[in-house]
This record gives sequence, structure tokens and C-alpha cells, in this order.
Amino acid sequence: MDHLPHSLLLEILTRLHDSALLTRLKLTSKTLNSLSTQTPSIHLQCSHSRYLKSRSPLTMSQITPFKTILIKLIDTSEVPVESVCIGVENSLRGLVYDDVEDESDDLFLTESGFVEEWARRVGEGLKMVSVCDFWVQSCWRRSRVLPIISNYCHSLLELEVKNAWLSVDGLKPMPMLRKLTLEFIRLDDEDLDKLNECFPALQVLNLIGVGGLTDPKIHLFNLKACQWTVSNAPLSLTICAPNLASLELKCAKPRKLSIDAPLLSHFHLSLERAGQFKVEELKTLKTLHLESSDLCYLLCTFPYNTTIQNLTLDSPKCGPVEMTKFSLLKVFSVFPNASSLTLGSGVWSELMMCPSAPLAPVAESLRARSIMKGLKQITAYLVLGDIDITLSFISYVLGKCSNLSDMALFIHRDVDSGVASSLISSCVTQCSRVRWRWGTWKEGTKDCWI
Repeated sequence: MDHLPHSLLLEILTRLHDSALLTRLKLTSKTLNSLSTQTPSIHLQCSHSRYLKSRSPLTMSQITPFKTILIKLIDTSEVPVESVCIGVENSLRGLVYDDVEDESDDLFLTESGFVEEWARRVGEGLKMVSVCDFWVQSCWRRSRVLPIISNYCHSLLELEVKNAWLSVDGLKPMPMLRKLTLEFIRLDDEDLDKLNECFPALQVLNLIGVGGLTDPKIHLFNLKACQWTVSNAPLSLTICAPNLASLELKCAKPRKLSIDAPLLSHFHLSLERAGQFKVEELKTLKTLHLESSDLCYLLCTFPYNTTIQNLTLDSPKCGPVEMTKFSLLKVFSVFPNASSLTLGSGVWSELMMCPSAPLAPVAESLRARSIMKGLKQITAYLVLGDIDITLSFISYVLGKCSNLSDMALFIHRDVDSGVASSLISSCVTQCSRVRWRWGTWKEGTKDCWI
């Protein structure tokens, strides 16, 4: 190890993303010991085992306080610190206050005094900060982590805060900040308004599980990508972002959604129920992903659109009420130029059971063949019940989509292998013009190609 070039060793140490491991490694070599203080990044995670030891009467006196370790790492660094990432590991994030009854603050990582202590030391050189708090200790204490960071970290480009109740009192403008992630955060509408005002250069905004909002508004001129998962049921959501290109929005049942994004090309929308939801015309959309248990109604809220090329439909809880309303004809009546279509398992099952598919009247059949001729690729997730019904629907699709050339079918892994093999053989025999691709899928796992 000591014979390797110092520049290479330093590059390896920089990529470890674990300052605790780096501390242990420096004890194994004089070279590593000298280089360990020259890494510009500090990454520190409190593990579940460390947390338990800090609570045990037998070992708690032997455990250095977590906050103290961070300060020591900063004080011993011989180069400007550019990145600080501190937090608790995943196993601790699931703990709740009622289970632990923990009123201490040793892992309250967004505590104002602690944040100010390290930010005052390294703030000027920081480019990235990530703080993942311990919800058991932070949920009932309001934090000024954002105002403090805005006071000291003037060159910050990326900021991430998780599991905290935030205050924006005293927040200063951060014109350099390009990316902001807030995850499992308590925030009020007026706080979000303050973020719009103080982070004018934001290009990427991630709001994941942000609660407390009633009529939230995002108004950011430079925003290009946004992921917004709303944990409660706000009355309305407003997004005004003239340069926004990609939006992923997940919410329960908003009464109104207003999107002013003339350059939006990728939209992923997930709703539990559509309710009185309305969508204005989005003229630049190329890719659209719709997911809802009320998919049929949601689909009807979208105005006629000729720009969408890649369409994904998913409905985790399709019910029999929807079956008489939902069909491929309805889909292509709204999105006639879609060339690629991905269907979740619920949607595929619902389409198969639609009476208007294989038994459509002649006029409707001709109309379907006309408006579905642009479809070239289908990806579908199957839960095989009656294989004859599945084959009948596939035959119907092949007949109506005359230019279809690629069909990828993922079969649920619980399906009997003999049944799956029979389907594959029948499909390949039925149509040779199509490039057939096969895979398997199961909830919570990665898709696999056969």
C-alpha cells in the first residue's frame, strides 16, 4: 500500500464515502494516516449498533458522542472541506417517538447550536451539505438549520435535509444553490414561499413527503427538474416554472393542479383519486406516466394531445366499475400519436376484460385501427389467469396496431412455468412480424429478462 502513488491513494480515500472507515484505515499505515486528513469530504453515518451501544449502561461511557466526531474530523482536516454528509442509517429512520421515548439530543443533527458550530468552521468552502436527522429527536423540535447554513455557506451548490421540522426565520438568499432536497419535512405554505424567494437559481428541487402544506406554490424561474411527493391532501398545488422540463408529482386527491411550464416534456403523475382534478393543455409533452386507481377518470381530464410519444399507464387498484369505461380506443382517442405504450398489470387486466375490445362494432373497430396505427412498441406486465383470454386480447392488439413491431411481455414470477411457456410459444407462432421479448416481474423486485 505504501508503494502506491500518493495521488492514487488519495483518490481512493476520497471515494470511500465513509469517514468512520477512513479513521480505522489510517491506523494500518503511516501513509494512510498522513493522507486521511487531506480528503475534502466528510461522510459520517450513525449505525444502529452504535446507537444501541450509546444507550447501554455497559458501553455508553466508551462511545464518543457522534457530534464530537464530526467536529474532530473538521478540526483535523488539512484541506478545505467541500462536502459534509451526516446522518443516521436506514434502520434508525423507522423508529418512532412512542417506541423510543427519547428526549435526548445527541442525534438531533439539525440542532441550531451544533449546525452553527461546524458551519462556522467550514461554511465558506462547502459545495454540498446533506443532513439526515433522527426523527425521534427532531420531530418535536423546530430547527433553524436552513437559516444557519444560508448565513455561513455562501458557495453551496447542493443541499439536502431529511427528517426535520424546519423554520425559515432569518433565511438569507443563496444565489449559488442549484439543487435542494427536502425529505420527510414539516413545512408551512409561507415557508415554501420563502424558499422560492431565497433560492432563485434552483435547477433541481426534490420535495419528498413534505407535510403541513395546504395551498403550496412553487415559483422558480430556473427550475428544470422537480420531484414532488405530497404527504397530506392539499387543496391545490401550483407550479410556475418556465424552464421546467421534467416533473414527477405524487399526491392524494388535490382539488386543483395548476402547471405553468411551457417547456415540460416529461411528466409522471400519480394520484390516489382523481376527484375533480383538471389538467390544462401541455403542448410540449413527449413522455407521460399516469398512475391512479381512478385511471379512467384521470385519463378523461387530459385534453387531446398529439405530442406525447411515450405513454405509461398504471392502475394498482382497478375495480370492476372501471371495466366498462376503459379501453385502448379511449387511450388513443386522447393520445393518438403515442408510439410506445407501457401498461401496468392492473391496466392490462382491465383492458383484457373490456367488452368493447374483441367484440367491438365494425365502425368502432375501423376507428381503432386508424388511430392506433402509430403504435410501434408495447411493454406490458401480466398476471396470467385465463391464458385463452390473454391470447385473445393479444390477437386483438396485433390486429388493430398494424405497425406494431416490438412487444415486451413480463410474466409474474408466481405463474406456473408451463403456463408461461405455453403463452410464449403461442404468441411467437401467432405473429412473426413482431419482435417478441419476454421477462419476469414481481412486486418489490427488479424485472428480469428471459
